[in-house]
Order: sequence, then structure tokens, then C-alpha cells
Amino acid sequence: MLTKEENELICHVGPGTPMGNLMRQYWIPAMLSREVTADGDPLRVQLLGEQLIAFRDSTGQVGLIQNACPHRGASLFFGRNEDRGLRCVYHGWKFEVSGACVDMPNEPAESNFKQKIKATAYPCVERGGLVWTYMGPREAPPPLPNLEANLLPEEETAVNAVLRECNWLQALEGDIDTSHFGFLHRGSVRWDELEPGTFQYYALRDRAPHYAMVDTNAGAMYGGYRDADEGHDYWRIAHFLFPFYTMAPGGMLGMGKGVICRVPMDDEHTMNFTISPRLRGRPGPIPPGSGTDPAYERMGRGMLPNTTDWHGRFRMAANRENDFDIDREMQRRNRGNNGYTGIVGNEQDQAITESMGPIVDRTLEHLGTADVMIIRVRRRLIAAAQALADSGTVPPGVDHPDVYLQRSGGAILPKGADWIEATADLRKPFSKHPELNLAIANA
Repeated sequence: MLTKEENELICHVGPGTPMGNLMRQYWIPAMLSREVTADGDPLRVQLLGEQLIAFRDSTGQVGLIQNACPHRGASLFFGRNEDRGLRCVYHGWKFEVSGACVDMPNEPAESNFKQKIKATAYPCVERGGLVWTYMGPREAPPPLPNLEANLLPEEETAVNAVLRECNWLQALEGDIDTSHFGFLHRGSVRWDELEPGTFQYYALRDRAPHYAMVDTNAGAMYGGYRDADEGHDYWRIAHFLFPFYTMAPGGMLGMGKGVICRVPMDDEHTMNFTISPRLRGRPGPIPPGSGTDPAYERMGRGMLPNTTDWHGRFRMAANRENDFDIDREMQRRNRGNNGYTGIVGNEQDQAITESMGPIVDRTLEHLGTADVMIIRVRRRLIAAAQALADSGTVPPGVDHPDVYLQRSGGAILPKGADWIEATADLRKPFSKHPELNLAIANA
């Protein structure tokens, strides 16, 4: 468990906090590219406790600027997005994406006051369907992290977002807790009814894996392993990547490129961006806020239409206000992938992490051997935040984008094999593995 002081350090992300300062060293996913259009409506975006307004100007550049106009504090959300800038409707002050004030029509023509005014604005770049922003102190930002799924051509990438009403660390810790798969997601599934030799067969035959892990230049890598057959083990290998990325162990190692980004909006709300290769035949992106994204149909009732408030984007229709549509009769029947909880699909994770409250009190926890990766990641985060605060030590991965080139997933390895060496080729990015039998991972 953590002390009260450690829990506060690791959870709070606002300006001037140790963890907030750490996260500001990195480029941060801010929004989906499709959320802003040239000369279109401004968008409220909250990041790391800051209220910001996003807009795409007439040339296609994305700006991310302070909410309060530097003049009298009126919200720039109500501004006019026109002619390469965002104009405050109160007195007509106009700002470029850089934050420079380029027009001040309520001042005399001879005034040079506009040259002295600049709004706080953060640089933005786009890649793979995401708008990234840098909120840190460097005049020249570091490189973007080279996440393989985000380096694919945009038409080959699926990027989506879901709001989670809890602290960012609660969401992330669910990703690196591999043993919950056999309960929360498959607790009703009987292993002896599954196809022998498949990943799910092994995972559910033994729901208490053993663990191995190692620190990496990007964060930490772990493997949960259990007996397979004929002198082999089944491994689920996954990653934590600074400051808030995870790569889950589902599917086949050698193919797993998907990344989850647990981006803190504030201390009690998280925007979860998922980046993955687009499956052949899957529909393309849809207009934001339509509530009909096919990617979420499997989750239950899908998504609510977006609203314009600070926490109004990408909300699931099944949420804590309706108890995530829990079906107690389904739970009593206790059959199928959803029967254990009575909650459908990925909403299971959302229900559990939000049920802990906005920020869980980790002083009350009782951690066991299954929680070793959670313990390791907490220690890595706290140490990095303290090193930055105490001595200015640059956190892992900031200046080394290639350390993010990882893959995750499951593999069958001989007993006693060096799991790091044995999986080195399968974890290499931009590699093809036609020899893999994907059927055992997808059954």
C-alpha cells in the first residue's frame, strides 16, 4: 500500500504538482483529429487540470489556448473561429494558434498594445488521427513517442476515446493487473468447455499465474505465466510506458501493437485514448458525438452524444448513473463472458475502477503477489517524479522516442526459457510473423 502522501503525489496532476510536472515533460494526446474542423466550432478540452479551448484555423492548424481571454477573462469557447484565428466576442481580441494577439479592434489604430499580449497556448501536432500537445517548459519540445500503432498510415489506424470518471492511475492499474482477466471478464467461463491448447484454455484452467518483470528504458515489462502442456508455459506479456501508456497482454505476441493512453483531464476524470491497427473490414471513423461508433457496439448501449461541457465528450451510455446496466439475472445465470458480472464487455473495467471512487484511498489496500506489477509501476512513477523535482532528472523516454517501440501479447514458451530472450523477435516493431498460429489466441 502507499502512504497518504505518496498517494497524493502520484494522483494529483495539476500545475506545479510533482506528477503534473512529470507529465508535462512529454507530448500528450489531447483530442481526436476529427473533433476539430477548419473554422469550425471551438472545443472545450481539459488536460492536467487546465481548462483549454481547441480550434482548427482556416489553414488547418490546430490551436490549444487558455480558456480565459487575457483581456477580461471571458471564455474563448464562445469565440468566433475565423480567418486564421479565434476572436473573443466580448471586445473582438483575436488570437492565432501560437497565442499571439493579432487584432485588438477596441484599441486606437495607433496603439501597439496587441504586441504586448499573448495568451497561453500549447503547440500541437497531428499523427495517426490524434492531436498531440506539449505543455512542458522546453522552448524546443522533445520528440513524440514512437508508438508503433500511431506510426501507421492514418487509414490503417483505429483511434477512439472514452471518458472515465476516476483518477488516471485507477484506470491504468486495471491494465497492468493481468489476473483480473480470469474473473472480471471470464469468471463464468469453464475452462473444461474450451478448446484445449488455446490461450483462454490455459488462462482459465489456472487463474493464479506466476509473475516475472523487468524495468525497461520506457517503464516496465511483465509476464504472467502458468502451465501449458508438454513442458511449456503460457505467457501473457505486457508493458507500462511512461507516463500513462499501457500495452495489454491480449492476443498473440508478435501481433499486438495496440496502446491505451490514460490521459488525466484533472484529478478525477480521465480521457482514455486507444490506438490500434484497424481490422480489415471494420468501419472507418464517424463524426464525433454521434453515439453510434461501431467500435463500441460490443460494449453494450454504445456512446452518448457529446455535449459541450468540460466532461461531456465520449461518455458511455452505460455508466455509474444507471449502474452500468448491470443485469442481475444474467449474473445469477453465471454463464458466458458477461455472466460473472452481469455487465457487458469493456464496461466491466469501467464499472470497477469508477466504483473505487474518484481517487481510491490506497492506504487501505492489502496487496498480494498478484499485484507485483502495480507495486513496481507505482514505485517507478514516484521515483521519477521525485527525481525530476529534486534534481531536474529527465524522466524515462522523454528524449528517446524509440524506447516506445514495443509489442505485447501471449506466447507459448518452453519451461525454464529466458522469457526476455525467447520473445525478443516477437517484440520487435514493424516485423511480420506468418508462422504464428493466430487461432489459439482468438479462440
